[in-house]
Amino acid sequence: MYGIFALIATAANIGAQDLAIRTYHGSSALLLSVIVGTAIGLVVKYILDKRYIFRFRARNAAHDGRTFLLYVAMGILTTAIFWGFEFGFDYLFQSKALRYIGGMLGLAIGYVAKYQLDKRYVFKSEQG
Repeated sequence: MYGIFALIATAANIGAQDLAIRTYHGSSALLLSVIVGTAIGLVVKYILDKRYIFRFRARNAAHDGRTFLLYVAMGILTTAIFWGFEFGFDYLFQSKALRYIGGMLGLAIGYVAKYQLDKRYVFKSEQG
C-alpha cells in the first residue's frame, strides 16, 4: 500500500509542478513549480500515510498539527534528495521530461527513507 500511496503522491507532485510551470513563466518558474509540487505531494502523502499506513488518530487538532510538523521535519532530508535529483537532472540534461524523471527517481528514493523515519519517529507511539 505504501508504494501505491507513494505513486499517488508522486503523481500529485509532478502534476502540480507541471500545472504551475504552465501557469507561471517568470524567472523563478522552475523553483516555484517544485515548491508547489512538493507542498501538494507532502499533504497528499501525509493524509494517506496517517490514515492507511500508520492508522494514526490525532487526539485533537493541536496533536494533529504537531504530528504534521514532525512529519514535515522528517521530510527535510528526503526533500533534499528529491530536489537534488530533479535539479541535477535538469542541469545535466536540460530537458523537461528528464527533469521529471529525475524528480520521480528522487521521490522514490526519498519515500523509502521517509517511511523508515516516519515509522521510527513520527508515528512510533501511535502504532498498534
